Amino acid sequence: MSDPARSDPAGARGRISGDAHLMPVRVYWEDTDAGAIVYYANYLKFTERARSDMLRLLGIDQRAMMEQDSGAMFAVRDVTASYLAPARLDDDLVVETRLTEMKGATLSLSQNVMRQDEMLVQTQVRAAFIGLDGRPRRIPALVRDRLTALTTRGGEEKQ
Repeated sequence: MSDPARSDPAGARGRISGDAHLMPVRVYWEDTDAGAIVYYANYLKFTERARSDMLRLLGIDQRAMMEQDSGAMFAVRDVTASYLAPARLDDDLVVETRLTEMKGATLSLSQNVMRQDEMLVQTQVRAAFIGLDGRPRRIPALVRDRLTALTTRGGEEKQ
């Protein structure tokens, strides 16, 4: 785990705004189908990247959690997605991620993919914190504290 006050989240994309992480996404040719519309499964890739960068910006080092003594990680348990409108080649999108619930070994997130003010895709994700053996583990206190801080930020912004 790194200290967000000292860490340089090099490579992390997006920003924390209030209680949400906002990550920009540009739609490239590789993201689209033959009609230049984003292929449905690629929205899951966009949301996965946003979750990873949110954790990075909060000072949570996923690689260190796996490699150090905790030997644990977050794994998606389930996801639901509602596709409301298509994104197209060269669109500038934003993935908005909010923590909606945290229990002993799981967290739930709401992730919306937006084009300006238009909602394109809504997802609900539940991730479990598991050991390398696949068994659930309690989310470590430091991780809980940093995620909880996200929900209590109000109007504060962090770049």
